[in-house]
Amino acid sequence: MTDAPAPETTGGAQAVARALSLLSLVGRGGDAGLALGQLAAASGLARPTVRRLLLALAAARMVEQDRQTRRYHLGPEAYLLGSFAAERHGILHHARDPMLRLARETGDTLLLTVPQGDHTLCLERIEGDFPIRTHALMRGDRKPAGVGAGALAILAALPVAEGDALLRRVAPLAEALAPGLAAALAEDLAGARAAGHALNPGRVVPGSWGLGVAILWPDGRPAGALSIAAIENRMGAARQAELAALLHREARRVEARLAALDTQPKRNIA
Repeated sequence: MTDAPAPETTGGAQAVARALSLLSLVGRGGDAGLALGQLAAASGLARPTVRRLLLALAAARMVEQDRQTRRYHLGPEAYLLGSFAAERHGILHHARDPMLRLARETGDTLLLTVPQGDHTLCLERIEGDFPIRTHALMRGDRKPAGVGAGALAILAALPVAEGDALLRRVAPLAEALAPGLAAALAEDLAGARAAGHALNPGRVVPGSWGLGVAILWPDGRPAGALSIAAIENRMGAARQAELAALLHREARRVEARLAALDTQPKRNIA
């Protein structure tokens, strides 16, 4: 794959954008980390460019390379900055206890999904004690908007015109996952708007169902979604209503914590 023009010839903004993109890729590498070749392939950049940017990130302690595996991981500065941001922006910080509570109450798998441009990202997965589980969505998975119960709940929480336009943009990505998925998502989106919660009746992985409820910022924009994933026979109509009520209860609790952030005195960080 040919590399784009080098940052030195196109300005510092491109170098910053490329470095931040690599930092994001490293973060999604999880505990296993990512090798130089993997990062080059995923970013579309030439290996020398990736190596140069990684050296700059390592100098800033944003990434580090394991001496034995030679794979790259997030560095201590990335962890430190993330911990600083968690209380103010970290929806996971505020959603973890509700997720644990729901996992105990339902026995099923709880997922926290957040919007990310035309995609959504699974931030967390907490499993209940029911022995049969679905693994359609794992922590760190990135899906097109609307794909999955949490993603669909986020889409339904957007203004109608905005949500419809977003679904049209990601239609080719949805079709690549499963033929006919784009049309099915349009039907599911209408149902989610009417019901106030989203249902994924095994659209991507047969037998893997999900139910999702959006979490809103104080201005009404979706901050993310809580969803429950379970096998089909645990998602009958009566239980769907029960699970939706539980999800709404906990989503409102998370929203209250997010709203409280805006009422706290602003710290002087100058």
